[in-house]
Amino acid sequence: MNNRFIGATQFARTMARQPAAWMSTTRVSAKGVLTTAQHTLTILGVTALVVMAVLFVRPDLAKALSNSLNHESDIEAVAVVAPPLSALMATPAATPAASTAPLTAEEKALLGTQKQQQWVTSWLSKRYRVAGDAANMLVSTAYLTAREIKLDPLLILAVMAIESGLNPFAESPVGAQGLMQVMSKIHHDKFQEMGGLQAALNPVANIRVGSLILKDYVTRGGSVEAGLKYYVGAAAFEHDDGYGSKVLAEYQRLKQVSAGKKVPTFTPMMAASPAKPTPPVAVVDKSVSGTQIAGL
Repeated sequence: MNNRFIGATQFARTMARQPAAWMSTTRVSAKGVLTTAQHTLTILGVTALVVMAVLFVRPDLAKALSNSLNHESDIEAVAVVAPPLSALMATPAATPAASTAPLTAEEKALLGTQKQQQWVTSWLSKRYRVAGDAANMLVSTAYLTAREIKLDPLLILAVMAIESGLNPFAESPVGAQGLMQVMSKIHHDKFQEMGGLQAALNPVANIRVGSLILKDYVTRGGSVEAGLKYYVGAAAFEHDDGYGSKVLAEYQRLKQVSAGKKVPTFTPMMAASPAKPTPPVAVVDKSVSGTQIAGL
């Protein structure tokens, strides 16, 4: 009996000492973790300071590092892949197959690189005093439309610039509307799948419809010059009052910009010269005449 009592007493004393021992061990472990973390942060901080000091003393190393990072980003700077036109217009139209299919060599040439589009965007933004984000959206849409319908995006942008000065809400006294000054009442059928005539002032819809009309006129006329005469509604006349020359001059400037050349954003106003002679047109359809804004 006494042995059982003595054994129970010793067991109770042992159990009473265990919490204290456990707490002591826990405190030691926590202190070790905290000390390790402090040492790690100290080492990282010292390393960062050393790297900063080296880069400060050796600017050539900093430049080499920067060039290396930029080179990696340039490798990935392929053609801009934005949402399909139907998504940008928030319509239920199906996504075109061309938006997901691999790019052909021709499509890559039409889309250009991200850097080329950035150059064009920056130049147009400054030239026509358009916010950078807005100009970027217009340029991206023009390039995507060009890829889909196989038309030079710079020609689309040149027409857009001359027609409206990149103003999506421009309207002429004769009923031309939007960025590309489309005669929406004449071409109302082309807006049906995009929401009807109210979509005429939608930048994406206007660019798409205007580009389709432009391509049709270029094909019909047999040349860009003839197509521009159709577009401005001067196909039945000998000259187009210099409209084609203005568009082509802007087109050439955009080509230089996209090639990385420095092109002034301001050009002095010059007297419009007659358009170049165009090949005879067998049929002149006046019911689908082009557009022209006041002042051209």
